[in-house]
Amino acid sequence: MVKLNKIYTRTGDDGTTGLGTGARRLKSDLRVEAYGTVDEANAAIGLARLHTAASHPAIDAMLARIQNDLFDLGADLATPDDGKPLGYEPLRIVASQVTRIEADIDAVNANLKPLRSFVLPGGSPASATLHLARTVARRAERLMVALAQNPAEHVNPEGIRYINRVSDFLFVAARAVNDNGNADVLWVPGKNR
Repeated sequence: MVKLNKIYTRTGDDGTTGLGTGARRLKSDLRVEAYGTVDEANAAIGLARLHTAASHPAIDAMLARIQNDLFDLGADLATPDDGKPLGYEPLRIVASQVTRIEADIDAVNANLKPLRSFVLPGGSPASATLHLARTVARRAERLMVALAQNPAEHVNPEGIRYINRVSDFLFVAARAVNDNGNADVLWVPGKNR
């Protein structure tokens, strides 16, 4: 159970933060940047949910599950597997979370017509905010992949798969809340030349 009594500790005043392992890292460290961006994606989803809660309850429930999973992903990233015993079982993203979000993607996408052009973010406030969340999730994915390229770092492959699916889900959800894609704003290549 998490218990936060004191919000400021002053331990980060030197520009470092503590990982779940107890190690300290610079706040500019790529691992910290990755889980910070996962947190940013979560906040963007929270903003999108202001527009989906009443009008799209099924999608909103899926977004709520994703938000919880993104906290799991942040905990996973904040507790790198460095081979040293921790004294507790760290929280990790698991294959069943990836499978569940894939089922959600398939369920939402089933009602959408195939695309014949790229979609521009917009159409409705719900769609625009879901597209914003999607771009933040993609940035988190890029940072996680970059972190995984460092031989001294370990990134859970299920976590990378999960964040990839999050952005896919946000894309189909953005189309679904745009009247199942009927209100999508389509890209017209070279339209304004």
